[in-house]
Amino acid sequence: MGVFREAQGLEVGIKTAVLIESLPWLKQFHKKIIVVKFGGNAMVDDELQRAFAEDMAYLHFAGIHPVVVHGGGPQISKRLAELGIDSEFRGGYRVTTPESIEVVRDVLSGTISRDLAELVNEHQPGLAVAISGEDRGLFGGRRRGAVVDGQPVDLGLVGDVVEVDAAAILEAVEAGRIPVVASIAPDLDAPGQSLNINADSAAAALAIELGAAKLVILTDVAGLYRDWPNRDSLISIIDTEELTELLPALESGMIPKMTACLEAVEGGVAKAAIIDGREPHSILLEVFTHSGVGTEVVPV
Repeated sequence: MGVFREAQGLEVGIKTAVLIESLPWLKQFHKKIIVVKFGGNAMVDDELQRAFAEDMAYLHFAGIHPVVVHGGGPQISKRLAELGIDSEFRGGYRVTTPESIEVVRDVLSGTISRDLAELVNEHQPGLAVAISGEDRGLFGGRRRGAVVDGQPVDLGLVGDVVEVDAAAILEAVEAGRIPVVASIAPDLDAPGQSLNINADSAAAALAIELGAAKLVILTDVAGLYRDWPNRDSLISIIDTEELTELLPALESGMIPKMTACLEAVEGGVAKAAIIDGREPHSILLEVFTHSGVGTEVVPV
């Protein structure tokens, strides 16, 4: 009996310590906006999707304003394969043809946004609202290319966010709702044409416009490694100057994510982080603990 009480007391002590550790972060982020980019394997795993929805509801009821931006790489690739359309990636970006852009729009705005909002709404009806980057001029984009092995390549209908009108997002936040934003944008140079926007880049642009307290990007690795694949070289904190120097040497898949973190912090967001979305509730550990998880990017 004494051993049981001792174990029970230890468990209570651990739980209490976790709650107390969250206090300064609850104070720091109270009524602040945190932009979260949802992607990677978490998007195709039902358990991880539900855990993510729980995390967003938790942040909301803790007095924080989460804004979700999502891509849909795995789902888009699956839908394209079903339609017999090949997927090609160059420099970490999907080459998007006129044939595939409609599939991208349908998957992002018509399926993923709505499904994710519905999962959040299980915790309170009407809590989340799906918003397309094309709604009410939220995003304006321009086509971009990429450089692979020193040579420029054409990515097709792929663009960067160059304009943001966050009125729809702010209205949703002020109404006590969680916006779930699809990373698609109208082409400012070709009216009526949609562009496939990298969700990391879109999340960074929106975080800057909203004056977010933090940008968090969920990915499929534990964080940024200084010497990949040496798993002992995981970087916990890196400033913008060091990241700028390290960026050209990163693997192509990491470049858009770390570029987004760099742009966000240089644009005025206090900090940005990439974390492992394969771990359930990793975002709560990142936001509410001193050590956090993954890699955090901070100003110099």
